[in-house]
Amino acid sequence: MGYNVLPLTRLIEHFERLPGIGKKSAQRLAFHVLNLPKEKAQDFANAILEAQEKIKHCVVCQNLTDGEKCPICQDESRDESVVCVVEDPRDVLAFERTKEYNGTYHVLHGLISPMDGIGPDQLYVKELLLRIGQGKIQEVIMATNPTVEGEATAMYLSRLIKPLGVKVTRLAYGIPVGSNLEYADEVTLFRALEGRSEL
Repeated sequence: MGYNVLPLTRLIEHFERLPGIGKKSAQRLAFHVLNLPKEKAQDFANAILEAQEKIKHCVVCQNLTDGEKCPICQDESRDESVVCVVEDPRDVLAFERTKEYNGTYHVLHGLISPMDGIGPDQLYVKELLLRIGQGKIQEVIMATNPTVEGEATAMYLSRLIKPLGVKVTRLAYGIPVGSNLEYADEVTLFRALEGRSEL
């Protein structure tokens, strides 16, 4: 079903450009926004603009923040000797939800992907090396996703960091709790064996 009302069509097209939003979801969102009272629609638009204007990268870890440093880098109780390297700010949120990690982070904002034309220069690699050069960091945990790009990025960074005398570790990827070994693929089983720890 087509809409010829230009502002509505444009609104639907903008929602459709969002990741994970298909045509029907975009239409639902557009009609929802149209039915908002004017003040709420204005508040929604202002929230988008304010986020665009005020949110920037932390000067230390490159995570998103509205200040110079993010709350994690400002927290003096965090262990600055351990840095967890992640692809995306959403990964920081995932780790923080576990409430088990007390180190700091470094957000790359992407992964090395020659097929997509993304090399180390497009990521925040230099900033990570500068942090390591300050001498406080003793361990760097590679927490990139277990994909071809994630593994390539982890290996590339590991080769740069190890000569600096810093311990480089990789997240152990293994068998999900509640699953059967017979259904696990070889890579997962190998990772589970490799990442085993003493009981």
